[in-house]
This record gives sequence, C-alpha cells and structure tokens, in this order.
Amino acid sequence: MKRILLVLIALAVAAFAGWYYWNFSQKISSASVAALLPRETIFVAQMPDFNGAYDEWQRCEIYQLYREPAVQDFLRKPLGNVPKSDAVSQTLREIEQLAPKNAFIALTSIENNNPKVVGGFRFGGSREEAERIIERWRSALMGQNLKREKVQYQRHEIEVAKAIPFSVATAYNPPWFFAATDVPELEALLDRADRRGTSPENRLDKEDAYRAAISRRPSNSVAFFYLQPKTFSQRLAALRAAVGSTPAPGEGTMLEKMRCITGSMQFENGKIHDVLFLGMPKLEHNTTLTRSSVSLGTKETFLYLTLLLNLGDKMDALNQAAAFAGTKIFQALSDSGITAADWRAAFGIELGSLADWPPSAHWPSLLVTLPVTDTAKAGKIVEALLRGDEEATWTQTQKDGVRYFSKQSMASFVAITPTIALSDRILIAGLNPVSVEEAIKRGGSSSSELADSQTYKSAARLLPTPTNFFAYIDTALLYSRLDASLRPMFLMAAAFVPALAGSIDPAKLPAPEVITKHLSPIVSSQRYDRDGYVAESIGPITLDQLGIGLAILGSFWAPARQIGSSTPPMAASPTPSPSRTP
Repeated sequence: MKRILLVLIALAVAAFAGWYYWNFSQKISSASVAALLPRETIFVAQMPDFNGAYDEWQRCEIYQLYREPAVQDFLRKPLGNVPKSDAVSQTLREIEQLAPKNAFIALTSIENNNPKVVGGFRFGGSREEAERIIERWRSALMGQNLKREKVQYQRHEIEVAKAIPFSVATAYNPPWFFAATDVPELEALLDRADRRGTSPENRLDKEDAYRAAISRRPSNSVAFFYLQPKTFSQRLAALRAAVGSTPAPGEGTMLEKMRCITGSMQFENGKIHDVLFLGMPKLEHNTTLTRSSVSLGTKETFLYLTLLLNLGDKMDALNQAAAFAGTKIFQALSDSGITAADWRAAFGIELGSLADWPPSAHWPSLLVTLPVTDTAKAGKIVEALLRGDEEATWTQTQKDGVRYFSKQSMASFVAITPTIALSDRILIAGLNPVSVEEAIKRGGSSSSELADSQTYKSAARLLPTPTNFFAYIDTALLYSRLDASLRPMFLMAAAFVPALAGSIDPAKLPAPEVITKHLSPIVSSQRYDRDGYVAESIGPITLDQLGIGLAILGSFWAPARQIGSSTPPMAASPTPSPSRTP
C-alpha cells in the first residue's frame, strides 16, 4: 500500500512538473511580439508564419504565371546566362527547416542619431539545429573574422559578434532566438520575454496608437508593419523652431498630424491584398467620391482612376513646382487676377483619369477630367492657363455648345495633339481631339460600357466603397495591347542586335493568352473610417507593389540613360579651332 502511495505521489509530482514546464514554455512561445517591445517603439515589421505564407504564395496568380511551362521555356535561356548559385535555394530550404513564426524586426529608439534595432523569431525543431543554421548565416553576413565574446545575463548566454563597424548581440530563449544591435537592448528584450523586472505598462501592446492600429490588421495577414511617426514629427518641429518657422494654430505638416501608420498583406483566392491605415484627422468635410467620370469609360478602358483633390488649395504649390520646372503656366493665373477662391468656384474637386487602348491603335489615349461648376469662371481659368504656355499656339473651336482648345505638338515618335474640351458640366483634357470629342459625347449618356462590364463590377466589389480614392487597372487588357504593339519591335530587335538574340529566344515568347489567363484586374480603394484613412488594394500584384516596381525600374533606367547620353562618340576626332592654330 505504501509503495502504491509513493508511486502515485511520484506521478503527481512528475505531472505537476510537466504541467509547469509546458505552461511556462507556452507563455514564452505564445507571447505576442508587441509584448516583447518597449512602448516607445518607432517601427516594427512582423511575419507570423513564414512557411504558411510561402505555401499561400505558391497558390497566387503571379506564381502560377511564373510556373507556366511556356514561361519557364522562355526564361530558360536568359536565366541560363546568369551565374548559377545555390545560395538562395539553400537559404530558402534552411528557413523552411527553421519554420520561423512571429519573425520580427523593430526600431526601438534613435537616441543621439544612434538607431537601436532588435529582432527575433520562434524556431521549430531543436536548438542545436537552429544554432547550426543561424551560425552559417552570421558568418556569411559578417564574415569569418569575427571578434566574439560571451556575456552571462540571468540564465541566458549572450554572444556578441563584432565586425567593424557592426556588432550583433544574440541569445537563445527557446523557442525564441533574439538579436539586437547592443547588449543592453537585448537584455531588456530578454527581461520582457521572461516577464521579469520590467514595468507591465512599458510594452508596445499597451500603447493606445498601437492598439488602434492593430485593430485594423486582418486576422489572416501574412506580413504586418507599424510605424509611430511621433519621433520624426518631433524632430521636424524642432527643426522648424530652430529656423524660426512657427506654424499657425491648427496648421502643420501631414506627418505631424499622423498618429500611426500600419500596413498588412494577405492572400485571398490567389490574389494579393494590401491594407494601409493612416491614423489621422479627416482632411475633407462633407465630401465623398461619386466616381461619376466612370461614364466616360469604354470596353477598351484599361485604367480608371479618380480621387478628391482640391487644386484650388494647391495653387501656390503648383506655381512653385511649375517655376522649378522652368514654366510659368500657373503664374498666368495670378497675372490674370484669378485666385484660389475663383478656382474652387469654377471646378469640383473630383479629379478623374481614364486610359483607353483600342485594338486598332498602336498606343493608348489618356484623358483627365474635372467637374465644372461655373462655366464662365472655368473658361477664364482655361484661357489664362493657355496664355501662360507662351511657346505654343492654341486654336479654339466650338461645337454643340462645347469649347475645344487644341495645339499641334512637334513631330515625334508618337503623334500628340493636346486638346481640352470645356462644357457646362465637365472639363476633359486628352492627347488628341478625337478621343476628347468622343468622351464628351459619352459623358451625356446614362450608361457606361466600363461600369456595365462584368470585369469591372466584379473587381470593384472586392473592396469597400471608396470615399477619397479609387483606381482600376485591367492588367489582362493592358498586357494584350502591349504584346500586340511591342512583340514586332521585340522580334526585329532580336534579329538586328546579336547581344539580345544571345540572351533570349524571341520564338519562345509566350502567347498573350498564356499570360492573361493569370492576370486579374488591380483595384484600389481609400476611405475614411472612424479615426483614420484606410487604403486597400487587391490584384495579382497590388497598386502599391506596382508603384514600387516602377520606381525601381526608373531608378535603373535613369542612370543608364544618363551614361548612354554622356558617352562621347568613339570615332570623333578633335578639330583645332582657328584661334588655336599657330
């Protein structure tokens, strides 16, 4: 009987020890990232589950496009010219092996212009496996000649690796791995992870701005970031005070009005969905987006964009920008006695833009629209602006009560005849008179080919109703038109440029239908919701990602163009001037 009692006591002790260890381990492993960071954290980016995000990425439209056999066949030759390296694929395999969860990197402070950064993630598997992989990354990142030292802190061993001018302090707190740019910052991170010796209120998840921001985060997001602009706005205010620039009460920069900025990304039915939140007061009052300019769209419209923009309030800024660009076009308004109040009385604030690309056209036509509320004042403003274009001659005609202003541009690769139409309802500016006149006629119709199309309606329903901004891009239509216009040029270039033919095989360029079946429209929407602006975008890629991609391409194109234009001709020989001839 005593033996049985001892066995039961031993089992109870073992069960309690197991429960305690499991409970303690779960508290550490389930701790939210925000609970590990100080309340004044400036920036944090987080990925909850890398492997889960990677699995969802492989089901996306863009990845499926990349995996198309015809696309792979076309890419085989150009990729074959790239030096082969297994480093990327090996790193990817190692990340999958670690199965990181709640991976984060955070900027906790910028004291004396010395940024302090911390980061970490929960790893799967054993600590030994994690150490082997992380050590290889550290050596590859900082080099083999590392100066190492170890610091004991509580029950943790902190390893400091130094490679001038960088140093990284790391520590394991299974199942967490932590890193920081200095030891005190890492010690504070370990204290919060162990729930030891820190104020329970000094945590990011206790910050009101963060709590408001996190409420906007979708539950299924695969990546998330939070930015607290207070530090930067305080520095901006100090700089303005130093130069004696004191804003009037209620005024200030946009940055100073923002409480927080957050963004998240998720995958939905093969599409990428971005959500951006700007916590700030509402800038517009008693105004909302109507999207009335959608009536000008046709079945060939691949771009439709509309937003609230009060150009009357931006006249000073536009004049400064025009002066910087070397034109005095907006100065003509001031010379004609036209004020910002005149502009606001003449035009509405809903700016629209549409781009059509019929199959018979080599290049698209672009339209910009603005509602007209006072025809007489709008006419005076247009006339003043055209007078400011001193280097051009504009002709004026009138048809069916609509005034048309046109000018002939210089001969170029693409024929452009800028045209402005002004009616009692709308101002339309375009690149040729035909497209502008046709748009004026469509504006009087109650139906719209674009708004009635199933493609547009299905895309618009994916996001909440906008109040400030809306954009729609039919990527399949755009690609098909680009393919029809550029494919012949591409084939000709490959025939006459040996270097291009050596890098690609034009005969294997995928058929347009292979590409377009994976391209759904990109749609973007912005609205004011409770305490801030919410901007969402969804598509095979999002509008934000498209903008970033174009910016990167532009950064590569500009230097290349500058180098090409500054290269002297090889065969040129100097000719002595008469003044230098002996």
